[in-house]
Amino acid sequence: MHQAPEPASRRTPLYRTVAANLRTAITAGEYGSGARLPAEDELARRYGVSRGTVRQALAALRSDGLITSRRGTRRVVLAGPGGEGGTTELRSFTRWARSLGEAPGGRTVSVDRGEADAEEAEQLRLEPGATVHRVLRLRTLSGAPVMVERTTYPGAVGALVADMPLDTVSYSEQLALHGVLFSDAHHTIDIIPADADDARLLGCRAGEALLRERRRSTDPAGVPVEWSQDRYLPGTVAFTVHTTAAGALGRRLRP
Repeated sequence: MHQAPEPASRRTPLYRTVAANLRTAITAGEYGSGARLPAEDELARRYGVSRGTVRQALAALRSDGLITSRRGTRRVVLAGPGGEGGTTELRSFTRWARSLGEAPGGRTVSVDRGEADAEEAEQLRLEPGATVHRVLRLRTLSGAPVMVERTTYPGAVGALVADMPLDTVSYSEQLALHGVLFSDAHHTIDIIPADADDARLLGCRAGEALLRERRRSTDPAGVPVEWSQDRYLPGTVAFTVHTTAAGALGRRLRP
């Protein structure tokens, strides 16, 4: 029997309360792995909230790797009680690291405001020359350099990032507090030689082969919210593809 969530305080958005209720139901076994969640309108009635709030709650569960998230279809539970809960989902670097018991770290090297180039405009669906913010960050696991992150954000999202402290560990968690949610992503994995910034930040040689993950993330409405190119030191992580209907992509530590 579901209870309507208590009114959210200023520090707890209503969608987070709904997400917590659904997360509890999933982990309690009410929805087994592979089961479909109720439709958005049914969840809205059940919890006494708007469909927009339900969409935000479902996007949060998708970010945690608990459910799929495809517009126009009912969400499918990826992991039930006792499952691994999203080890096949490419969650944010911070959530992935924490799930392994590692201490994620982040140091912002630079945040630059400029005009979108042709690639950025295409990936973020912007007009050429539109305002973007480019962020260069070093990511660490338990203090050890692992990855250099180059991310371009559209104007409004980038302005929020530019106001965050330079030692912010997770931009995605902070952006969620402003209602900016990362729902789906398209990934491309390849190899690229380290440039001067990579060598300086990662402690490798310029020209050394790095594993690159290019990623365009969208919000629940399908609007691009980031275009990122992450470069990992060789031997630190491996990416795996799990061929299910969800088409999940995951990463794991290399021994």
